[in-house]
Amino acid sequence: MFFKRKRGWELPESMATDESVFLQRRKLIKTLGAGPILLAGAAPAAAAAKMVDPTADLYPGPRNETYKLDRPLTAEKDALTYNNFYEFGSHKKISEAAQKLKIRPWSIKLDGMVEKEIEIDFDDLVRKMQIEERLYRHRCVEAWSMAVPWSGFPFRALVDFAKPLSGAKYVRMETLADKETMPGLRQFWYPWPYTEGLSIAEATNDLAFIATGMYGKPMPKQNGAPLRLAVPWKYGFKSTKSIVRFTFTNKRPLSFWQVIQKREYGFWANVNPKVDHVRWSQATERVLGSNKRVPTLLYNGYGDFVADLYKDMKGERLFT
Repeated sequence: MFFKRKRGWELPESMATDESVFLQRRKLIKTLGAGPILLAGAAPAAAAAKMVDPTADLYPGPRNETYKLDRPLTAEKDALTYNNFYEFGSHKKISEAAQKLKIRPWSIKLDGMVEKEIEIDFDDLVRKMQIEERLYRHRCVEAWSMAVPWSGFPFRALVDFAKPLSGAKYVRMETLADKETMPGLRQFWYPWPYTEGLSIAEATNDLAFIATGMYGKPMPKQNGAPLRLAVPWKYGFKSTKSIVRFTFTNKRPLSFWQVIQKREYGFWANVNPKVDHVRWSQATERVLGSNKRVPTLLYNGYGDFVADLYKDMKGERLFT
């Protein structure tokens, strides 16, 4: 995939991938079922069928033009090979190891303070939702960034499906912890499973997104298949991957990184260039795929969507 890039920082959203390119992807995806069979020759049809994601026909979804970018999209090869996923290792080159992740069957629990606890197969859940594409910036707490075309559905739709009780104030998310396929779990000093949380107000904000795909295709394993969180106004560690459980509660959850080092990582973790991490500056960020550093934006540039969520939170540690 190729993207046109102009020099300079302020770039129009029109620099994103042309719609016709993604439409061609749809045609390609729909033919993959036949392609492996033709190429395999004597290979069993059942084996070829396993190569096709059962939800591939949903992608790419129509683009929601509400969300604009100020930069080109990150090259797909960069976004798919530079990953934080500690369950597969505490380094960025985990994409190959992550292919061992088993994403079918995949069930999701919706429990806690809900009208009725639900356990649902991912394929059934995603077909109940309206898949769309959104172009979002992603800002890692480590001071690098990327711009990604996520596919998925609003978190609000999942909350509506779960039917939380009126007393629920937060939603706690839990990542799969499979010792057979996730070598990082051998690092026993980490508080597995990986957990994160949002307030209900954050989860139902228009910007909060459950991502099930990227670059017009189902979600790659190394990026958090089959479903992950995308909350672009927060640092990336809040966007938990490979989620198996959503628990609605009236108590603020302790997140994975809070347990490890609460001095460095708080619950809210909103992006702010003027609030440094304990060990480095957050004023600028390195754009993935280049050597360019650009200014970090308050709320990662999404203040118009989310700033009102925090206007009355005096005394709260809202950043990092």
